[in-house]
Amino acid sequence: MQGYYLGIDVGSVSTNLVLTDESSQIVAELYLRSQGQTMKSVAAGLQELAQKQGVSEVLGVGVTGSGRKVIGTILGAEAIKNEITAHGLAAVKAEPSVRTVLEIGGQDSKLILLNRGVITDFAMNTVCAAGTGSFLDRQAQRLGIGVEEIGDYAARAENPTHIAGRCAVFAESDMIHKQQQGESRENILGGLCQALVRNYLANLAKGKKIREPVLFQGGVAANRGILAAFEKELGLTVQVPAHFAVMGAWGAAILAREAAGALPRPRRLSWEALEQEGRIDTFVCRDCANHCEIMQNIRDGQVLGCWGSRCGKYS
Repeated sequence: MQGYYLGIDVGSVSTNLVLTDESSQIVAELYLRSQGQTMKSVAAGLQELAQKQGVSEVLGVGVTGSGRKVIGTILGAEAIKNEITAHGLAAVKAEPSVRTVLEIGGQDSKLILLNRGVITDFAMNTVCAAGTGSFLDRQAQRLGIGVEEIGDYAARAENPTHIAGRCAVFAESDMIHKQQQGESRENILGGLCQALVRNYLANLAKGKKIREPVLFQGGVAANRGILAAFEKELGLTVQVPAHFAVMGAWGAAILAREAAGALPRPRRLSWEALEQEGRIDTFVCRDCANHCEIMQNIRDGQVLGCWGSRCGKYS
């Protein structure tokens, strides 16, 4: 009987799920908008996989992304890992000789450097919204187009205008100013794509050597305007893997397979716990000078999991 592993990437904008077989090849994938309801989106994804794929059991579960600790705790995941590890593993699976991963998600961006399948360096930008998927969503909505259309408009730009891309606030202000001057959507969006790539490289790639093969991952990789801007700025060919939007979930499924070991035990693919009402409580730990804000997932009077401590005391 065929066994499956489940990988979940829980982000602020999207929830991605992947089912892999025992050789870590993807057999099903889902890319869902979280819409501020992480648990409900994961539960909906699990139900859809069960109904469409007829899968009632999995051999292991891996969770990554910003919401990994909450979801991983509730589901009893074998692997709860950071996004750098998950994206790096998936990149190597897609392209074994990969040296550089460019990843732009809904709320942050990442740069991962690898050598012979091993992560040697990385950088993350979680401070500025410029260049993230949520920023592009907002600009598309303001311009009255779908976010998936930005790349098409940018590709038609004859003379991309200069946009200040160092800050999301300044970038939006600059775009509005260019609109008022009568610039076309094509030139504005072409300039925006170039500005966001400059922002990414200035923040994450400074002092780092970008080597081929280069993979572009994350939902923003669907934007061919951003892809073209990366290739222009780097002077290199940038590849977009087939499963670019769910690479984090794919990596989580690979991690689940590794964590489950040689003799994994099948368990039911369950989403009921995610649909039950619970609450998240917070308190400040004052046991040291860090004063970490600790979050607790509480259901039926029981603490299912804690996170937020820098020292690991409440992990």
